[in-house]
Amino acid sequence: MAFTNNVMIVRHKLLAKLVKLWKENSLLDSIDRLPIELSPRKSKVIGRCCVHKERAVWKYKTLPLLGFDMGDETDELTPLSEYAKRALLRTENTKENLLCVIDDACSACVPVNYEITNLCRGCVARSCYMNCPKDSIRFNQHGQAEIDHDTCISCGKCHQSCPYHAIVYIPIPCEEVCPVKAISKNEYGVEHIDETKCVYCGKCINACPFGAIFEISQVFDILQRLRNREPMVAIVAPSILAQFNAPTAKVYGAIRSLGFLDIVEVAQGAMETIRHEAGELKEKLEEGQPFMTTSCCPAYVQLAEKHIPDMKKYISSTGSPMYYTAKIVKEKYPEAQVVFIGPCVAKRKEVRMNPDVDFTLTFEEVASILSGMDIQMEESQPFSVLFTSVREAHGFAQSGGVIHAVKRYLKEDDLPSVQVSDLTRKNIALLRAYAKTGKAPAPFVEVMACEGGCVTGPCVHGDKAAGQRQLTKELAKY
Repeated sequence: MAFTNNVMIVRHKLLAKLVKLWKENSLLDSIDRLPIELSPRKSKVIGRCCVHKERAVWKYKTLPLLGFDMGDETDELTPLSEYAKRALLRTENTKENLLCVIDDACSACVPVNYEITNLCRGCVARSCYMNCPKDSIRFNQHGQAEIDHDTCISCGKCHQSCPYHAIVYIPIPCEEVCPVKAISKNEYGVEHIDETKCVYCGKCINACPFGAIFEISQVFDILQRLRNREPMVAIVAPSILAQFNAPTAKVYGAIRSLGFLDIVEVAQGAMETIRHEAGELKEKLEEGQPFMTTSCCPAYVQLAEKHIPDMKKYISSTGSPMYYTAKIVKEKYPEAQVVFIGPCVAKRKEVRMNPDVDFTLTFEEVASILSGMDIQMEESQPFSVLFTSVREAHGFAQSGGVIHAVKRYLKEDDLPSVQVSDLTRKNIALLRAYAKTGKAPAPFVEVMACEGGCVTGPCVHGDKAAGQRQLTKELAKY
């Protein structure tokens, strides 16, 4: 894997180690010593005050990987082995939140966004002082400006008015990338995610430089059921083609070797989505509706639900590829539990709302599981799916894929369409304008939360740029 930062390495290393202990039936016996093994007494700690703090962070980062969050700790003396025991005995995960912040890890971001540097010339104009609405600018004995951070509200007016650009903006990475302002500091200075606003785009997870934001994982819920030989079927998102540098049959073989009854491509359900989406688009336009947007991206659906309710009437009612794939699997294996495997945080929310899907695994988690289980992909027994989907169905993994598929189905290559790829604040404002005015640049609008589409999702395994190149190469084979 092409790790782009150390946070990804830490996440992968920790989950792989936990899976390895589980495989060896020593999870309960060894997990309490794991933080000490990962950070021995004489190890050099970078980014923490001491080795003891680093061990505490290892401990608390283990909780979401076991399916818990910080709110589940009622006694600091409760050992990790107790949480592991609960995770392995758990028959149902009833947690409502999908994300959590590890408060011990969230400790180094600036309390305010603006700071005055030594470039300040102590000028006579004092534009920073004159424009501050809270009188938070003071001057030291040398005449240089300073900010009283107790009263500063981070409005940025001093930054905008300084003629020397001596005042710098210091971003808080997770807050900076959140397009809907769902994450902010609580009264203790720790970031808090408001899931009534969150659209689960997953941008904050990889933006946090300290790796303090985690998904509530279902890895051990799934592994334990597989160990108990409960029938489980994995349905795999089309973007799997871009995740591993191995033949697709080998990838499926490695996943199936975990104990899955069958592997079904979500691209099979995408073919149903194409048919229904195309029919609905044609019908809506004939009825006079000015435009219709796609419904495949669950983060976009959450955005409309929570932030742009006027857009809901323009969203296709067609089910996502996962929805139709799950229907197909349930008809064939009515007693089996269905596990969706993909690159998406928001899919966890969609899975919660779909009675035909039971669990979610990300590509990142799959890679850690295979590593922990010591399953070598190149040595795995190839597995070929029974149903081979068309190229357009696999193309759902990239931006423009839905548009291309619908156009091909309708045989209308000149159908005007527009892509909104990447849910930034600017693009959200654009969508809000579409909804408010009832006008869009084209009658068919494809919306995806991730730039480039699902292939660049927040929970992918490989390098995103390399993944896009690999996807293009793989699609050429269909």
